[in-house]
Amino acid sequence: MLALLLGWTAVTGSAAHAARQAAVEVRGGDTLYSTGTRCTVGFNARSGSTTYALVPGRCAQGAHTWYADPALTLPVGVTAGVSFPGNDYASIRYTNTAVAYPGEVALGTGTRDITGAAHPVVGQTVCHVGRTSGYRCGTVQAVNLTVNYGDGIVSGLFRSTVCSEPGDAGGPAFSGGTALGIIVGSTGTCASGGFTHYQPVTEWLAAYGLTVY
Repeated sequence: MLALLLGWTAVTGSAAHAARQAAVEVRGGDTLYSTGTRCTVGFNARSGSTTYALVPGRCAQGAHTWYADPALTLPVGVTAGVSFPGNDYASIRYTNTAVAYPGEVALGTGTRDITGAAHPVVGQTVCHVGRTSGYRCGTVQAVNLTVNYGDGIVSGLFRSTVCSEPGDAGGPAFSGGTALGIIVGSTGTCASGGFTHYQPVTEWLAAYGLTVY
């Protein structure tokens, strides 16, 4: 969720505007908006002092400027790179220094600190947070899969036993405090049973020279 932590201190004019901006935080699992689209942030990452949001490539195609609110009034960053098909990842470079970008993911209730990233292993416990289905856990079922989306083929994905719903794409997947991947597709539903495909986050980080924090 987008955390707007607004206090009741009586400030006016530009001081009030600055205070509202400084109170905004964008975490993994939150939503960023651009003209005609919205994307869930999987994880925040950085290179030196520059911070980035990791989002699915299909979602970010054609978008340039990103905002923290659906009314597109609070700009937070610009698209830095998109890879689809072949891969399904993109990075957004944060540009608004008045907004905070914690290196953790929002669970719906509370947060999970992310301190590293690793490639998934079959049988490993994995949890993800979807915008629709919420926080759910299961196990890694298969790795190095190729999926045909219809509008492009993506290779190197992994699959879990965790279900997803429409709207979950972009949600972060992790094992404890270790980032594993980001939701890019699924089969079935949480009512009927299903599984989820993810883009491994280590490919993202290597492609753009980033680390999670």
